[in-house]
This record gives sequence, C-alpha cells and structure tokens, in this order.
Amino acid sequence: MDFKHPESVLVLIHTDTQVLLLQRLDNADFWQSVTGSLERGESRFQAAARELLEETGLQLGRDVELIETGRRVRFEIYPRWRHRYRPGVTHNWEYEFYCRLSRPVAVALTEHQAQCWLPFEQAREQASSWTNKLAIDRLIQARNNF
Repeated sequence: MDFKHPESVLVLIHTDTQVLLLQRLDNADFWQSVTGSLERGESRFQAAARELLEETGLQLGRDVELIETGRRVRFEIYPRWRHRYRPGVTHNWEYEFYCRLSRPVAVALTEHQAQCWLPFEQAREQASSWTNKLAIDRLIQARNNF
C-alpha cells in the first residue's frame, strides 16, 4: 500500500475581491479551497499546480499564476483518515499558495460537487477548516496593507 505523505498544499484561488470555495463530494457541509498531498518526488509547487489542474481545470499560463506565500501550518490528521498514512503519523504540514485571477470564472469540477465565489469575509465564514480560514485571513490582511 502506498501511504500518503504528510505534507500537502492549500491553493487559495481569488480575485481582488472574492475567493473561490469548493463543496466536497463526501461532505456537503464542507467548503474548501484546492488542497492535496504531495506525491513521491514532487515539489510543493508541482503539487500545487497538479492539484489546481486536477480539481479545477485551471492550468498555469498567462492568466493563471501560482505564488507560494512561504507560510505553512501543521495540523493534526483526523483519526478517521490516519489509516492513509504510515503507522504513527498523526500530523501534516500544509503549504499555502495563492492563485490570483483577474475575474471570477467557473471551474471544471472533478472532485467537488459545487463552487461559489464569495467576498473575502464571507468566504472566511463559509470555509470549513481552520487552515483555510487562516489563509483567507492572511489574504485579507495582505489586501488591507496595500
């Protein structure tokens, strides 16, 4: 069995005023940004680009750019998901990326059932995980510093 690596990325897709959130297939109450684990031999940037393409159809290019913020958080893996990791692994490092778009766009849903573009503060309230809320808080703070 291939175990998941306990490092992942969170890609916050946003415009100057809105954040894109995706509704999980396995939990209709859970809204999130693009996330995913690093695969063997993959850099954080490569993982972020791959997850962005897999979960939204957005491909890096002229209008789609990824920026690694240099921030990471460590969180406890929910016990119900720990079987996916090597025995004894209880925590994961999550690396934060921004993907700024010039305007809201509909994305191709492959791993989620719905999408919504929300103003920053509303997106922060709608996001289900504390790491996603923190990433949105940081985006709000960065915007307010300009």
